[in-house]
Amino acid sequence: MNLIVVGLSHKTAPIELRERLAFSETHIQDALKKLLCLPAIREGLILSTCNRVEIYAKAEDSSVGERAIHQFIADYHQITFDQFTAHLYSHIDQVAVRHAFRVAGSLDSMVVGEPQILGQLKEAYQIAQDCGATGALLNNLFPRAFGVAKKYARKQALLKMRFR
Repeated sequence: MNLIVVGLSHKTAPIELRERLAFSETHIQDALKKLLCLPAIREGLILSTCNRVEIYAKAEDSSVGERAIHQFIADYHQITFDQFTAHLYSHIDQVAVRHAFRVAGSLDSMVVGEPQILGQLKEAYQIAQDCGATGALLNNLFPRAFGVAKKYARKQALLKMRFR
């Protein structure tokens, strides 16, 4: 599969670093195009919010792809890798899928259950699709993640009604 997620969040990095590594809405399409120019990367999506910056990618080789994404972040933001490496997390294949589902379901958010992240992830997915940055892997992953998030939200609503 070779799905990779590289990112940082409110759990791993201070706000100053998250802001420094954020991708602005006006430049995210350009950033995606540059990401896809990397020989190791076949598909990509960039999620950039106030609480997280994550790059989801399909790579031919996980370790080569992961290093390429690290270098991409450093080059794009003109920052040395050692200035942010301690704050990064990386997930590969099944762990990356589980992470995407947790993010979509807002289980990895500052406020668990807040619906804003699902909308942000859907928007990031739409931008990636519009740029031609997604393919079979990401086009399978994200609609499933959105479905899981909806099911989780329905369960939470039912539980709230039950325990009123």
